[in-house]
Amino acid sequence: MPAEEVRNLIGHGARALLRRGLAETGESNEALVEAAFPTLIDYYAANICVGTRAYPGVEQALDALKARGVRLAICTNKPERLTHLLLDALAWRGRFDAIVGGDTCGVRKPDPRPLHEAIARAGGGRGAFVGDSIVDADTARAAGVKLVAVSFGFSDRPVEALGADAVIDRYEDLIPTLERL
Repeated sequence: MPAEEVRNLIGHGARALLRRGLAETGESNEALVEAAFPTLIDYYAANICVGTRAYPGVEQALDALKARGVRLAICTNKPERLTHLLLDALAWRGRFDAIVGGDTCGVRKPDPRPLHEAIARAGGGRGAFVGDSIVDADTARAAGVKLVAVSFGFSDRPVEALGADAVIDRYEDLIPTLERL
């Protein structure tokens, strides 16, 4: 399957990716998804950063936010252990004040509790959520947090359909956008 087609399967978690990928082959059923899931996670962990690159400008945006005293958090449905592996592989572990994974709170996005927990662990106060999917949009709405959607992420729909408070096309626009919100 070409990379661009696989890209369109991403965005609702590893089980959904596996389910969608297997459906493309005509082999999908829940027993097969559950049986294959541990193998997928093991493979992902062993290859956590193969082909992964930071989006242009993201490191500079994170550094600029930190320099302004902004506390940064990650709220993901990826298991926390895998999130830490990825951060280590990118040499990003020290960039974030809080990390909340899909297994941290006992519930996953779009439930608002993981986002509330990430904000609380980062010190509380006002927050904004940067995301790229309908799950992120639903999470931000449920949590009562502003959403900045990126137009270049892994959404399964046009970014305009997410109902974000703002949309950016590059990370250089993040800080001015946050200032407007």
